[in-house]
Amino acid sequence: MRGERIRSAAKKFSTAAAVSALLLGTACTASGSGSLEDFYRQTVQWGSCAGFHNGDGLVQAGLQCAKVRVPLDYDKPGGATAQIALSRFQARGQRVGSLLTNPGGPGGVGLVYPLMLAQTDLAYSFDLIGIDVRGLGDSTPRVVCSTEQERLADRADPDVDYSPAGIAQTEQEYRDYAARCVERTGLEVLSHVGTADVARDFDIIRAVLGDPKLNYFGGSYGTRLGSTIAELFPDRIRAMVLDGGLDPEADIGDPVPRAAAFQRAFETYAADCAATPGCPLGADPAAAPKALRALVDPLIDRPAATADARGLGYNDAMNGVVSALYSPTEWWRITKGLTEVSQGRGDTLLEFADLMNSPDVVDGDVYTAVLCLEEARITDRAVVADLDRRSRAAAPAFDDGRATGQAPLDVCAFWPVPTAWRPHTADYPGLPTAVVVSTTGDPATPHPGGVALARTLHASLITYDGTQHGAFGRGSACVDEPVIRYLVSLSPPASELYCPHVA
Repeated sequence: MRGERIRSAAKKFSTAAAVSALLLGTACTASGSGSLEDFYRQTVQWGSCAGFHNGDGLVQAGLQCAKVRVPLDYDKPGGATAQIALSRFQARGQRVGSLLTNPGGPGGVGLVYPLMLAQTDLAYSFDLIGIDVRGLGDSTPRVVCSTEQERLADRADPDVDYSPAGIAQTEQEYRDYAARCVERTGLEVLSHVGTADVARDFDIIRAVLGDPKLNYFGGSYGTRLGSTIAELFPDRIRAMVLDGGLDPEADIGDPVPRAAAFQRAFETYAADCAATPGCPLGADPAAAPKALRALVDPLIDRPAATADARGLGYNDAMNGVVSALYSPTEWWRITKGLTEVSQGRGDTLLEFADLMNSPDVVDGDVYTAVLCLEEARITDRAVVADLDRRSRAAAPAFDDGRATGQAPLDVCAFWPVPTAWRPHTADYPGLPTAVVVSTTGDPATPHPGGVALARTLHASLITYDGTQHGAFGRGSACVDEPVIRYLVSLSPPASELYCPHVA
């Protein structure tokens, strides 16, 4: 769930662009048949990853790559097609089958994800399959809304002016961003990058890989994809693990519970920092929110100096702090970064913000396109203002103190494509027992969402006592061993398994 701001359901992008009502994006190809069977019967050709993005690194890591053809619009299988990029880390031992994966996002780059799972014993039993979902990375056609220069300009814009003029400017920037998405991607592509389309792609990929039923591992937003696959194809699933669970009946972008979760994560970090000599937030954890604001608020008007000529602005500073709260292993970046800010420098937080905003991690354009297809579009200004007020109250560490009682509509209010797939109550007839993993202090996908997901799917729930985002493969044998045993032998853990914190 990277790429989003705490008080917004979608990223904000600046710079104007002309509206162009293109009906098709580039790189779509025509299908010669009107039947889905042709897609299910295609043969996948594995080969070198050399021609893919970061291909040399993928090759050196032992991955193979391929592409699979899918219909752009499943209601028109004889129409335009998309090419979905795959990677494969072949099983080292007795192979059970393929394990299709998704790292989250939406918009998380998928081809490198098998390398994370390859560090576990899953690599002995499964071909680990990474997937750049439609619109993303090496898959075509891509969702393209912003150039690198436009993304950097957005990051440099603090976007904290909630005066009437500031709100009007922000909303115009949202309109311009949506227009650029149409101009550069096309309405048809933007209409077909949603979770349900991706779920159908995964079923085709399962079939062409030769697996009679799906083995799936999804993290974060990948749990929303997993529950959608379970709804559409419950009888075609062998095993499913969902780590960092999202309630399938709730909006991903609801800012208030996420703001509260990040506030709790910040408080946990602040207590840890306060016990260390030289903590930039001081020795009193209760005063840490004010100490943070005293360090970062001046960046709104004057960026901190960095070796890079851009300097560290407010957005990048907050992005660096929030991103490091995803895992205690990254907390050192906050401590070092804020210490630098107190000395007038910003190199550490800018470097981390660059990493987290890199298209090698998550594609912000895809993130926005998916959420705007599936989230509630709030156009009632009173509701938006109330969400802003409650989000600020829930997360004082992230409140810039410039509230006016009003707030801009987010970019989805201006999205040119109708909502396609809203969270809803679903049935899952014939779905085998799945496994949901949820962390008590997860800031990005709060624990209640994982509990709700397990309840909805009638799945086994593994609860890990920790503060990081996701728990599998993070050093807890209590989590890892039952997950691996389940995927290999279809022996799910008890309906509720509690795993203690591992330092």
